[in-house]
Amino acid sequence: MKLMLFLVIFLTAGSLLAQNLSKAELNQIQSGFKKDAYTKAMQNALSSNDITQLAWNRENVGTTDQLFTYRVDVSGITDQKKSGRCWMFSSLNLFRPMAMKQFNLLEFEFSENYLYFWDLIEKSNLFLNNTMNSASLPIDDQKVKWYLHSPIDDGGQWSNFVNLAKKYGMVPKEAMQETNSSENTASMIKFINTKLREDALEMREKVTAKIDQKKLAARKLEMLSDVYRMLALNLGEPPSEFQWRFKNKDKKISETKTYTPLSFMGDVFGQTKLDDYVMIMNDPSRPFWKHYEIENYRNTQEGDNWHYVNLPNDAIKEFCIASIKNNEALYASCDVAKQLRRDVGILDVKNFDYESVYGVKFGMNKAQRIQTGESGSSHGMALIAVDVDSLQKPIKWQFENSWGPTAGEKGYLTFTDAWFNEYMYRFVVNKKYLTEKVLEIYRQKPEMLPPWDPMF
Repeated sequence: MKLMLFLVIFLTAGSLLAQNLSKAELNQIQSGFKKDAYTKAMQNALSSNDITQLAWNRENVGTTDQLFTYRVDVSGITDQKKSGRCWMFSSLNLFRPMAMKQFNLLEFEFSENYLYFWDLIEKSNLFLNNTMNSASLPIDDQKVKWYLHSPIDDGGQWSNFVNLAKKYGMVPKEAMQETNSSENTASMIKFINTKLREDALEMREKVTAKIDQKKLAARKLEMLSDVYRMLALNLGEPPSEFQWRFKNKDKKISETKTYTPLSFMGDVFGQTKLDDYVMIMNDPSRPFWKHYEIENYRNTQEGDNWHYVNLPNDAIKEFCIASIKNNEALYASCDVAKQLRRDVGILDVKNFDYESVYGVKFGMNKAQRIQTGESGSSHGMALIAVDVDSLQKPIKWQFENSWGPTAGEKGYLTFTDAWFNEYMYRFVVNKKYLTEKVLEIYRQKPEMLPPWDPMF
């Protein structure tokens, strides 16, 4: 009897949640759309124009200037063109001032193409390893589908950069220039992914058939050789050794010196170590003051996964201000498309009033936007400046972007502190600016999260 009652309640509840739209309900919805004069005018406007032109909040114009109390000494704007390498540009841009100081240069840029080449090789190797290790799972298993969805891509974050730099070093841009394919990556990535998916099917079959391990390893090496060939044709071959000389600020030309990528990075870094940097994040959809790790989110087999300490914004801002005041930029990432005035390079929660245009309320908070996939980190940049009030509280901040010198304000984007609260996510800070409390959490074993979590 109790079971029957439960089934009746369950089925009744289910019917309430899955009802068809009746004609009466459709009529009610349609009749609620009142075509008053404002609605008619807005319908004409929206159907003929870009909504950002209509939602632009004119009252907010001129309320944010481009002046800052503290600003890192930076020079020159990089350009990732039509590629998703922002994380690599942002990471390398952190160390450009260091290279300029070391060699007494007015401007300098590392080769993004060099590390990009090795990133795709390493991701290909990791993909094939994952394919073999998951061969016992059905092809429609969530994990297998995740691997096959995007064998390699342009994406990444700080720990990916660290994995690459430790293994392959860095080179100046002159040692491996950009190519059309590095600046327009879609076609190259598409064809390499086609080949890797084909290889994945073969490797799954071989593992299932219990092929000898040595034969499997030899076949994987052949597959990676195909990827290397495709990359070399598109990007050029990365140097194992190179010669470099330069003209310094005093217009003196240096002697030519022979470097390896690792020895060049060593000259630039001096006593600085990549392990001195810690990723922190603001993700209010899960508890703060905890260490998290994302399963299998890395680019090299032996490298570190993406991991971070989740912190409230107030704590993060203190660390960011301390770093900027000491002339050290930070790797940072955000949801850059939200409330961006591209023409003037300003991000502010009041830039656009979409509610007034549509007559509809948008009410999700940051945690809810993350949980539903409405918002998340989409772009990495170098955080270089902050403007503070008389109490040293932040008013606005500035990014050094990698969209070229004509984007935003001469290549820079300024964002208000209110926008920081809503759309900033990841930061990389030298551990000397962090508190012992944060460092202790960072040393603890992290909680593992799946790579398909909405935040990642």
